[in-house]
Amino acid sequence: MDHHIRAPWRTACGALVLVFTALCVQARHHNLQNEGEAGVFDYYVLSLSWAPTYCLTHTDDGAECSGKGYGFVLHGLWPQYESGGYPERCDSQFQLNAEAASKGTTIYPSERLMQHEWQEHGTCSGLDPLHYFLTADRASAVVKIPQALDSPPREQILTPSQIVDFFRGANHGLSGDAITLACSRGGLSEVRICLTKDLAPRSCGRGVHTSCPAAPVRLPASR
Repeated sequence: MDHHIRAPWRTACGALVLVFTALCVQARHHNLQNEGEAGVFDYYVLSLSWAPTYCLTHTDDGAECSGKGYGFVLHGLWPQYESGGYPERCDSQFQLNAEAASKGTTIYPSERLMQHEWQEHGTCSGLDPLHYFLTADRASAVVKIPQALDSPPREQILTPSQIVDFFRGANHGLSGDAITLACSRGGLSEVRICLTKDLAPRSCGRGVHTSCPAAPVRLPASR
């Protein structure tokens, strides 16, 4: 083969090898991110769900929505990667037992949510179920609910920045980049606080951001 023909051919082959290698690395990273390894993560996200918004579309969930008067409830404590994404449903040496489940039902609004959170996120914490639930309970205690948002009897209309300011006012040292909000159908659905493994507030990693519009959002009244 002529030298002038071989050179472009080698260049093209080299480029294909680089592309294939990049795709393999990307696929491996994707698999690691979604499968994860128990205990291998960088920080937690504490998710507090605004129960009245959830209950508007889940009236069949009697455990959480049958006139309990809930405002914010523990949704979950989620291991996260600094670079973005999170592990889920990790292989764990631990099984959810009766002692752990008994504790879990005291901190989550429903048994179904408790079981889901252990399988989806707790298995990736590296902790056994009881200590994972105890850690989630301590994480919830770290964050104080602002008085104005503590199960208010009337619907409120607030901007996301107002909600963030309420939380920062109630929690000394909570920086603006440690808290994000999630909304659903024009209403607040969750407040998420980023915490170190020692449960101290910290800046959120890549990909953890507010999904609410800048416009005011509804906070349905507790029921």
